[in-house]
Formats: sequence, C-alpha cells, structure tokens
Amino acid sequence: MLGEQIAELKGKVTNQRVLDIEGPSIETSLYASGSINGVQVKVILTYVGKPTNTKGIFHGKGNAVVTAEGSEVATYTGEGIGRHDNSGKMSWRGSHFFSTSSTGKLAFLNNMIGVFESVIDSEGNFTEKSWEWK
Repeated sequence: MLGEQIAELKGKVTNQRVLDIEGPSIETSLYASGSINGVQVKVILTYVGKPTNTKGIFHGKGNAVVTAEGSEVATYTGEGIGRHDNSGKMSWRGSHFFSTSSTGKLAFLNNMIGVFESVIDSEGNFTEKSWEWK
C-alpha cells in the first residue's frame, strides 16, 4: 500500500558519461537537496540507464548517499523505468531501498522501501517525490 509522501528533492545533473556504446549504457550523476520526512538533506545519486526493447523507454539502476546535518548518513539503491518525451524531458518511476545505521533523524529510513517519480528536463534540472511503500 502506498503511504505518505516522505521526500521532495530538487537538483541538477552534474555529469554524464557513456559506459558502453552497445546498448548504449549512460551513467548520470546528480546532486539534489530537499527534505525527507521534514529533515533537510543533500543527496548524491548516480544511475545507469539503458534503452529497453521499446522505443523511448529506458531501464535504470542507481545508488545514492543521503546526508543530513550532524553527519547523519543513509544510502539507497533504486531501480526504475524512464520515458523520454518530445520536449527532451525524461520521467522516471520506480522504487528505492533505504539503509542506515543512523540512530538520529534518519533512523526511520532503515529498511524502508519508497516509490518515486522523478523528472529530468532538457536543461538537466531534477525533481523527485517519494512515498513510503507499506
């Protein structure tokens, strides 16, 4: 069951590189900030996207580090499906699997599963919303 919204992030793509021309595979890194359950965070995310057998549809897998004030750290892995539109915007839908050893403000993330929707526009601007999957 889909729970409450837990996160809202905004950021920018910081780097892209081609990993493999067969496929092809493209690695994208981005930096974002915002809030997770009211806690102000910064997120560094890197994912690899590859086209699927359906034109305009991509499959992606990634990893992220979430930091909060007071040296708190959480991580997540994610997987999703992306769709390109004619304006150059890429919309992603998928899931995050969180982990942390934090006993502070980010402790609630440990073993949480979230579902997300994110958009990267043609200028490299990134937005994302996530909800807890109960």
